[in-house]
Amino acid sequence: MKKITVLGSTGSIGTQTLDVVSMHPGLYQVEGLAAGTNTSLLLEQAQRHRPKKVSVATKELAEQICEQLPPGTELYWGDEGLIEVAAGTEADTVVTAVMGSMGLPSTLAAIEAGKQIGLANKETLVTAGHIVTEKARKKGIKLLPIDSEHSAIFQCLNGERMQDIAGITLTASGGSFRDLTREQLKDVTVEQALQHPNWSMGAKITIDSATMVNKGLEVIEAHWLFGLPYEQIHVLLHPESIIHSFVEFKDTSIIAQLGNPDMRVPIQYALTYPDRMISPAKPLSLAEAGSLHFREMDYERFPCLRLAFECGKIGGTAPTAFNAANEVAVARFLRGEISFLAIEDIIARVLDRHHNTVNPDLPAIEACDHEVRATAAVL
Repeated sequence: MKKITVLGSTGSIGTQTLDVVSMHPGLYQVEGLAAGTNTSLLLEQAQRHRPKKVSVATKELAEQICEQLPPGTELYWGDEGLIEVAAGTEADTVVTAVMGSMGLPSTLAAIEAGKQIGLANKETLVTAGHIVTEKARKKGIKLLPIDSEHSAIFQCLNGERMQDIAGITLTASGGSFRDLTREQLKDVTVEQALQHPNWSMGAKITIDSATMVNKGLEVIEAHWLFGLPYEQIHVLLHPESIIHSFVEFKDTSIIAQLGNPDMRVPIQYALTYPDRMISPAKPLSLAEAGSLHFREMDYERFPCLRLAFECGKIGGTAPTAFNAANEVAVARFLRGEISFLAIEDIIARVLDRHHNTVNPDLPAIEACDHEVRATAAVL
């Protein structure tokens, strides 16, 4: 029986992870669950899976639910609680599915404790890829990607030699507004932006897909996961989201991973690796799909993706600044404070002001993150 902990258990990836666990009773023991403020769902999960430890966002929320937890379940809260649930259980694997840069300390704590990582928090590698990958290497820990694109590349590389790679291509659906012009984007609403054509995801990542920030974060994450220079990482628009990503080798052969858009497939592969099991996802029928379409990426239409490539190549704290500015801008858009196009404007203005730190340590990363958030909140 594999023992797992899920950080961000009430979010989209977290709930689907627990769906996979429920599909295979007897194969998994849930050791820990960490959530934010959705305590009603967390309590349902705790009653079903009987974890040893749970954590919520605040002490006040913890006091509200403490008497409703199953007997023997320990309760924690805040940043320290998240770290305790990440590192302080007997879990073999920790699925890191919390949103944003707050996932970094808990992921590092889990690695330090010797846990394998099912990585669904891309900001961890975006903001501190050099630190996380080096710590994982020293501890002999695998970073098993859960993003569908990175899982696809990971699967395509099974048994292959890195020196034979010509390049990798991450596919992008284009998000909610892939067929709109820049002029048409000026007046789009939050409700329209949240209507992703292919995937069921949380609000923040759905907005990131519409701006193509999400793909930019994935490019930076791919650089760290696979040790490839940015010149070997490409993005292709693929509206159907059937080919999740592919690898081209120096002999011109291409290996791709295909499937219907269902996050439970990459989640399950991260949990069962190197084995495969029957999935709850609908099998892909290429005959039903009929035809697949591809378009070159337009970096003028999607300037956030261009900025992500630039920040990745610069390195240092530039990716941290990119990510922090975006998180603040997206939150402001979701609150109705700014327009959709103002998201990319805020990111660009923050980066124009950013003074890069090369090879930053954690305090430097945290300082950059804090400073950028304060700036982006008032631009």
